[in-house]
Amino acid sequence: MNFTVGFKPLLGDAHSMDNLEKQLICPICLEMFSKPVVILPCQHNLCRKCANDVFQASNPLWQSRGSTAVSSGGRFRCPSCRHEVVLDRHGVYGLQRNLLVENIIDIYKQESSRPLHSKAEQHLMCEEHEEEKINIYCLSCEVPTCSLCKVFGAHKDCEVAPLPTIYKRQKSELSDGIAMLVAGNDRVQAVITQMEEVCQTIEDNSRRQKQLLNQRFETLCAVLEERKGELLQVLAREQEEKLQRVRGLIRQYGDHLEASSKLVESAIQSMEEPQMALYLQAKELINKVGTMSKVELAGRPEPGYESMEQFSVSVEHVAEMLRTIDFQPGTSREEEDEEVVLDAEDGSAGQEEERPDALEGLH
Repeated sequence: MNFTVGFKPLLGDAHSMDNLEKQLICPICLEMFSKPVVILPCQHNLCRKCANDVFQASNPLWQSRGSTAVSSGGRFRCPSCRHEVVLDRHGVYGLQRNLLVENIIDIYKQESSRPLHSKAEQHLMCEEHEEEKINIYCLSCEVPTCSLCKVFGAHKDCEVAPLPTIYKRQKSELSDGIAMLVAGNDRVQAVITQMEEVCQTIEDNSRRQKQLLNQRFETLCAVLEERKGELLQVLAREQEEKLQRVRGLIRQYGDHLEASSKLVESAIQSMEEPQMALYLQAKELINKVGTMSKVELAGRPEPGYESMEQFSVSVEHVAEMLRTIDFQPGTSREEEDEEVVLDAEDGSAGQEEERPDALEGLH
């Protein structure tokens, strides 16, 4: 159904009155504000009834003002700017009334009632019947139409209803839908807030578990370092014992070599003696040479004495065991806290108890 817009003669201030009326429309019911008008902390205005409807939809468990048990308050979001409005135990009745807007509404209604300053009347005119206003609604075709279209035109076989009735019904449905949508938005915002808190909790728990994991591996590294130090001490002691024995043999052989060299020098000098009588008096020297040649020194180190292969360490099985370290699901936070406390109290004794059996068998 096509239709055009027709206007009655307008006064000079009609446009200003229209603009003023637009500023006095409630965003919930889409009607002019009805007293009392409440002002939200974000400076937007609502009818108290509409504000209460939105508040009740966002806080279904909140007790009404007339109830015997009054809740501690509630919250909802402004339908205009989504600013969160926090109420005290009085609920919407605790919001301040906007007397200025109420006075403006009174003045507007007084001015609108005057014939010389009446609001510009707009009527949708039927395109097929130019002199007829659009005053009924075709329920079958779901379009506005005029009376002549119903009697003689395209909608004569359709079911119709008065235009104001459908208008009020649809505005009521839209108002209810807006209230439900606002309440739904509040619930979605609450879910988003909860999920943001979950994200923060995940970050906090992850940070805590990383600290605990670092502590566990630092403890394990401390055990390895301690065991390495013990094995190095054993190796150092064995090295010192072998070196002392071999160096003692070196000194013994050196002393024998020095004495033998001196005896050789004496024997050579004796052999250079030209007089046979004096040479034959060197019988004692011959005995010393014979005795020295028969001296048996301490045995040399057995073959392989210098080897230190017996101190080799096999860590393959320990490395394989370390690679199997993994998280243990189901460990509660309380149990982990108790483990940390016990570790701190036991000190080094606790570290020895936590040392893996495989580390004990490294040597």
